[in-house]
Amino acid sequence: MPETADHRHHLLALEGLAGDELVSLLDQARRFHTAAGSDPPTSLLAGRAVANLFFEDSTRTRCSFTIAAKRLGALTIDLTGAGSSLSKGESLLDTARTIEAMGIDVMVIRSRACGTPAMIADAVRCAVINAGDGRHEHPTQGLLDLYTLRECWGDFAGRTIAIVGDIANSRVARSNIHGLTTLGTEVLLVGPPALVPRSLERIALGPGRVSVSHDLDAVLPRVDAIMMLRVQFERLVGGAIADDYRALYGLTAQRAERLRPDVPVLHPGPMNRGVEIDSEVADDPQRSVILRQVANGVALRMAVLARSVGAS
Repeated sequence: MPETADHRHHLLALEGLAGDELVSLLDQARRFHTAAGSDPPTSLLAGRAVANLFFEDSTRTRCSFTIAAKRLGALTIDLTGAGSSLSKGESLLDTARTIEAMGIDVMVIRSRACGTPAMIADAVRCAVINAGDGRHEHPTQGLLDLYTLRECWGDFAGRTIAIVGDIANSRVARSNIHGLTTLGTEVLLVGPPALVPRSLERIALGPGRVSVSHDLDAVLPRVDAIMMLRVQFERLVGGAIADDYRALYGLTAQRAERLRPDVPVLHPGPMNRGVEIDSEVADDPQRSVILRQVANGVALRMAVLARSVGAS
């Protein structure tokens, strides 16, 4: 049976999540990650059912949630908009309630519309995890990025990261900003003015600060990590980006050489190679941690799923 409302633990956003909660999730992911090398899959969620409701395309997030749930011993079902009664006019809430009535313990929801997971969380009794909602947040991506950075850095306080690209349309950037600043990291948001408005400097809630720059070359020498973001052509409104985007904001091989040798390069994927990042940089075995982010996503999502039903 689904958990009661008193026992569920949603994860709808990183905004407002306390630093000790972030660290607890990272520590649990570390335990799962360490155990994966030697132990068989855990049965921590044996008898539980996890529904992946993905109403927007996804590769990394959807597959890693499925793998994470199965490694915890849970039963999984996958539903997309095209293969559901949504295509017949059923509402999202009716779809969610119908799935929950089958005995679901956790719903993992991706939607094109901001606020959909929160709306569904108010209407069901099971736990709800936001797997990305419009331009709002992508909390598990933010957490796996924190996990990857902690592997590289050890600690967050006093560190500086540049997040470069289409910040205005990026739910990944928002989750990272909230998580990183809560843990004391300075976040530099870099990109063209249309995609990186100055108003973003006001969204930090923690001890870390947020600043905006429109000059990538100027910030390269001072960062401890750099995260490149995909230009989200599907979300752009009112015109295309400038033809010289790569020349001004792309992480080319030449720009990468200006970074300190210990500075990791991150990208949440999917990548527009040759636009925001060159293949030579994305595939650099010494500097790029892009595939490590993907691998870390499984352990991190195991931690989130376990937390969602109070099994961690």
